[in-house]
Amino acid sequence: MTSFLVTGGSGFIGSHLCERLISENHKVICIDNLITGNVDNISHLMENANFRFMKQDVTEYIDLDEDIDCILHFASPASPVDYLELPIQTLKVGSLGTHKALGLAKAKGASFLLASSSEVYGDPLIHPQNEDYWGNVNPIGPRGVYDEAKRFAEALVMAYHRVHGVDTRIVRIFNTFGPRMRKNDGRVVPAFVSQALSGEPLTVFGDGSQTRSFCYVSDLVEGVIRLANSDVCEPVNIGNPNEISILDFAGTILSLTGSKSEVVLKSLPVDDPKVRKPDIARAKDKLGWSPKIGLEDGLKKTIEWFRKGSIS
Repeated sequence: MTSFLVTGGSGFIGSHLCERLISENHKVICIDNLITGNVDNISHLMENANFRFMKQDVTEYIDLDEDIDCILHFASPASPVDYLELPIQTLKVGSLGTHKALGLAKAKGASFLLASSSEVYGDPLIHPQNEDYWGNVNPIGPRGVYDEAKRFAEALVMAYHRVHGVDTRIVRIFNTFGPRMRKNDGRVVPAFVSQALSGEPLTVFGDGSQTRSFCYVSDLVEGVIRLANSDVCEPVNIGNPNEISILDFAGTILSLTGSKSEVVLKSLPVDDPKVRKPDIARAKDKLGWSPKIGLEDGLKKTIEWFRKGSIS
């Protein structure tokens, strides 16, 4: 039995990751300070003898007596609403939180996987984005608190790998969606779905020509697990390369929900990326991974979850 520590484990992706690990009979310690996570996401795991929840801020010293084989560092505000409202906390968890988690990995002799983000590429000047691209980021813009936190975290991970010999991985996560997304977290999938289901206008920023590529959460988790079990220390993009404009995406949501909502255009946020599409050649080559769930199939599952009543 492998022992995992998952930081941010009660969040959207973190909770799905904990669930997958428990289903494979691993031991899981979930750490979360709940500023954006929710214990309802992991409530069904609480009675499992192999699962333990600790409410803690990972920017503080992590005191654990147990042996840990692998740390999966997913703690961070991850939506525009969250990191614009919590800029200092976002910077702290990317820097101090990553430092504390890496220190624990070093002390325990554990492997370490960082949940980084496609936001390290900023508003990209190449398309699609591959892992060798260094990015186009405004370090002092409002989104810089998240972008630069992830970029610093990657640098810190590689420093621990080179200096201390910590066995590290870096996953660059592209837009991911599925059940347990927070309705009001500001990301386009929960925003459009909740607006469509309630009959409110779908809010499209800019002219809607900007593109995104959406990966269903089970595909993302599969990629993370494969990376954690690999010996690949360089960053790996995990995402679905099927690209769609935001305006077309709004139309897809209206079609799948049967909603009569209108689409309204609003001004584009500062430094909002115009394109976002992963080059997943490295994931295919090194991990044998590619996404399996199509956009509409994933959206049907997500919409059904929202219909039943989501966590706000």
